[in-house]
Amino acid sequence: MGLLQKAIETYDAHSQYVGTEVAGHEILVPVSHILARSDIEIVLETDGRFSSARLVGKEEPKIPIPVTEESAGRTSGACAHPLCDQLCYICHYQEEKHGLYINQLTDWAVSTYTHSMLISILSYVKKNTVLEDLVRAGIITLDENGIPVNEKMMIRWRVHGIGTPNDGCWQQPSLFQAFQNWYLGKKEKEQTALCMLTGENTLLALQHPKGIISIKGNAKLISANDTSGFTYRGRFTDDLQALTVGYVASQKAHNALRWIIAEQGVKNTLGGRVFICWNPKGVEICHAVGPFGNRNKVSIKPSDYRQELKNTLNGYLSQLPEKNSSVVIAAFDAATTGRLSVTYYNELMGSDYLERLYRWDEHCCWFGMQRHIQSPSLYSIVNCAFGKQITEKGKELLKADEKILGQQMQRLIACRVDGAHMPTDIMRALVNRASRPEAYKNPGAKDSLWQKILFTACAVIRKYRYDYFKEECEMELHTENPDRSYQFGRLLAVFEKVERSTYTNDEKREPYAIRMLSAFSQRPMYIANNIEQHLERAYFSRLSPASRNYYKKLIGEILEQIYLTPQAEWNLALKETYLMGYYLQRNELYKSKKEEMNEEVAL
Repeated sequence: MGLLQKAIETYDAHSQYVGTEVAGHEILVPVSHILARSDIEIVLETDGRFSSARLVGKEEPKIPIPVTEESAGRTSGACAHPLCDQLCYICHYQEEKHGLYINQLTDWAVSTYTHSMLISILSYVKKNTVLEDLVRAGIITLDENGIPVNEKMMIRWRVHGIGTPNDGCWQQPSLFQAFQNWYLGKKEKEQTALCMLTGENTLLALQHPKGIISIKGNAKLISANDTSGFTYRGRFTDDLQALTVGYVASQKAHNALRWIIAEQGVKNTLGGRVFICWNPKGVEICHAVGPFGNRNKVSIKPSDYRQELKNTLNGYLSQLPEKNSSVVIAAFDAATTGRLSVTYYNELMGSDYLERLYRWDEHCCWFGMQRHIQSPSLYSIVNCAFGKQITEKGKELLKADEKILGQQMQRLIACRVDGAHMPTDIMRALVNRASRPEAYKNPGAKDSLWQKILFTACAVIRKYRYDYFKEECEMELHTENPDRSYQFGRLLAVFEKVERSTYTNDEKREPYAIRMLSAFSQRPMYIANNIEQHLERAYFSRLSPASRNYYKKLIGEILEQIYLTPQAEWNLALKETYLMGYYLQRNELYKSKKEEMNEEVAL
């Protein structure tokens, strides 16, 4: 099944929520309705008398209002909504627009699908006192020509005594259904054909809803309104030959997608690109963008971290009503102001989806800045690889260009969900940045940008090595690792620790080894000799004899491992694994004071 079919399935599975207000949540809009922001609320008595009016606060949510196909997509042309509309339609100073509104409301009110609320509203509007009443109530002001200063203000209705305890027109399921029945009855005269989504012969949608993504309000997912250009590319004579979609099916699909995006996609909007992930039956599911494991759970051992991931996996699996319950992942991007494209789509069994997230976090993880194991977020990976340094609210951040962020996020989602390999360019970008600590402020600080980049780089390297070489990179120090790059990374960590061990409590400068890191990664043996000579001249003599012997012995042991490799390779540029050796050796060196003293005594 495709995206729109899954959206219809979602709509039907959540039919009990259609038109229902839930605080803090988007309304799932009924068929033949859209969500609109109202500006003025007019309260009437049941006999159509004006009672009061108020301005609707900007903080108040949008409401569902009935619309026709034409009015839902109106731009500059005159086309009235059936019930709630702008001042220029409801008031009589614009005869054409007002006439369209009155005729349509009357047609509905006198039909077999009428509603008591319609009679009250129609009776009031026909009195032509709307402007006068709103001016008297202090709601609007008129210009010198008697025209509202803002004639596009949207009016909604409330009728006392109808629909208690809620008497707003947007709170009446019976009114929603009355309009649907009336409007579908009028459309019965229109063309019917096979709906390619449902397989039924039904009334066709001649226009499709817009506004699926709020920030791209006019962008449509389905559109073919260019009859003079190259829309059909010579293959068809009209748009219906390309695609036929039933009216109700189109309404359900678009309303469901708008609801899903509003509920979980807006916060994942990246440069106009939106990512959504959901289970059509409404089962809570981990988002493809978000973390899988419990970020608040502290795991300092790899075994504990794996167990926590396993517990999370089993917890999600237990919530699935069926093993084959599906999960849908999609990404949207508005290439132009009027066109919305699906840039990514995948549909898979819930158990497979959760297993893939589990595998990603299992392999793409490392020791975080708080010394516990975690998996970096996809946002963090992209920002650390491609972001620019900025200061926001006094805090140093890495922030990638929004379009780059959207594109790269989609690549990583595809890797995470489809099981593709970690992109080599992203890994290399992270390694290059991690190799230049001098480019960042206070790189030695625990919460510095460089430390964040280093953690992210190590996690991505670990995933990269597994993807391409099936290499299980241990998160524990391996002193006899045959990888020369790994051993050179260990050596760098020891050099750094030697110098830092001589610092007073208020010294914040970066050690010579860190300042030379970039050069070290390209000419490791030459720079290592340079750093060691520097330490001999200035720092070894400042250490206690026990500490000096400890570090020199450790340096010797690491060099022995390096000397096992061919001499011709000693000065070749290091592979990315040197960062892992550096990180793990540094962690080992920065144990508690008690542990370190015990090591020295043992010597």
